[in-house]
Amino acid sequence: MKSKFSTYDLVCIVTELQKLVGMRLNQIYDIDNKTYLFKFNKPNEKAVLLMESGSRIHTTSFEWPKNVAPSGFSMKMRKHLRNKRLESIKQLGIDRVVDLQFGTGEAEYHVILELYDKGNVLLTDGSLTILYVLRPHTEGEEIRFAVKEKYPIDRARQPQGAISLEQLTDILNEAKLGENLKKILIPKLEYGPAMIEHMIISAGLPPNCKLGKTFDIARDVDALYKSLLEAENLMTYAAKEVSKGYIVQKLEKKTKGVDGEEEVFYSNQEFHPMIFRQHANLPIKEFESFDVAVDEFFSSMESQKIDLRAIQQEREALKKLENVRKDHVVRIEALGKAQEEGRKKAEMIEKNLPLVENAILAIRAALASQASWEQVQQLVDDAAAKGDSVASSIHALKLQVNNITMKLSDPYEDDDSSNEDGDDEPSKPMLVDIDLDLSAYANARAYYDQKRHAAVKQQKTLDSEKKALKSAEKKTKQALKEVQAITTINKARKVFWFERFFWFISSENYLVIGGRDQQQNEIVVKRHLKANDIYVHADLQGASSIIIKNPKGGPIPPKTLNEAGVMAVSY
Repeated sequence: MKSKFSTYDLVCIVTELQKLVGMRLNQIYDIDNKTYLFKFNKPNEKAVLLMESGSRIHTTSFEWPKNVAPSGFSMKMRKHLRNKRLESIKQLGIDRVVDLQFGTGEAEYHVILELYDKGNVLLTDGSLTILYVLRPHTEGEEIRFAVKEKYPIDRARQPQGAISLEQLTDILNEAKLGENLKKILIPKLEYGPAMIEHMIISAGLPPNCKLGKTFDIARDVDALYKSLLEAENLMTYAAKEVSKGYIVQKLEKKTKGVDGEEEVFYSNQEFHPMIFRQHANLPIKEFESFDVAVDEFFSSMESQKIDLRAIQQEREALKKLENVRKDHVVRIEALGKAQEEGRKKAEMIEKNLPLVENAILAIRAALASQASWEQVQQLVDDAAAKGDSVASSIHALKLQVNNITMKLSDPYEDDDSSNEDGDDEPSKPMLVDIDLDLSAYANARAYYDQKRHAAVKQQKTLDSEKKALKSAEKKTKQALKEVQAITTINKARKVFWFERFFWFISSENYLVIGGRDQQQNEIVVKRHLKANDIYVHADLQGASSIIIKNPKGGPIPPKTLNEAGVMAVSY
């Protein structure tokens, strides 16, 4: 998500902010330690300028939360700047630095906003001596940004005009083969990443082309050069004319409820003064000016963060529910497989009873003769080598747990007859663990018991599944409600100024306000009764002072007067 101005953005916004020149600074507020509001006014017009160190500058029509107690920097600026006229606002060279001049002569002061790197805000006098600095620091050995130091205005890079074909070729020749073309050009040109990518695409090149691979200097440099000339024209135009604004958006999906129903909304991703080619196929919201677009983008950023955070929390809640469902399915399938495996092993033992019984007796006899486990293994291997069917069926000895593993096949299965219809595949030999303490019959019975236990457990799991899923769904619904509540609380609307009083909107769309008590009656009359407004009062002790707001100045319709009279009598 874009969060800072590019050079092109700054050129556009400075052009548009010229509308503030000539207005007087009424008050200064701070939102946080690096964001400030400058409240301007002139007859019949007001404006609020918002500047954030290292990020942005634009006017705003939104209500921003202000710090209860102004910071030291705000107090310093109030002391020197209040009631002074904004004489000029300009960009320093082609750097992302804005200089606002207040007052003239001995009363001249400057507010300098830096929008690159970590950013900075400085207050200077007319000679550019720093009176206050938000972020004191040193650049190199000579340049110091500190109180009583001179602001180095001469270090600003000056525009060099359009790049020449020779300069462009030299830049490309100095770069490493395989390097991304956009990364090569961004530090060398002042247009900004979005504009440069736009120009690369305009030249008929892929946006991520690489030097020596998809970009060949000899073949493609002329097309790129012509495209970059157009970028210079756009910069020149932006310095003269107010640009439209555009917000590039992204389609987001939000899940509603535990049923997985989805709703969509668009999240803001980037703001720009034009539609760049790389964004042509993306959702875009258009505004009458770039200043309005930037204001909308940043003011909606917090609520958008809340929305995206809510989506993530909803996904996590629904994922937990899905995991519960999957866990139940896996457990039931595992118990089903255990039943099938127990049945098959029991049946395989029953079909090979003599073989299994002989194997048990043979191993018991070997162990009874005091033979070591290694000797028993050797006896089995020797007998199997001689073709003994019992020894050949013993796959492994597990004497540490008093078991043997036998490889058993169905002795009644005839490859020719069992597959007459071509439906069933011949059963494969099966490895079956045999307990030496039990007979062949007892081993088969043990596997049948295993099947029965798995069946009982599976049924219990099925019986408890509905209850467990219902509980999980209840928890998920509660989690989704909590997420919605948090979202609602954070995004609660701002209260209008007149809501502190009694108020209503009349049938003809006039705002009517009245005091709730004696103190408010005084406030209503002294602060809010303007020319063209109508004052209404009932001839009753303690009645509310009623005002019909009439900003357009026309005659008030009788119906509205009657409604205001009813309000006066009622309160």
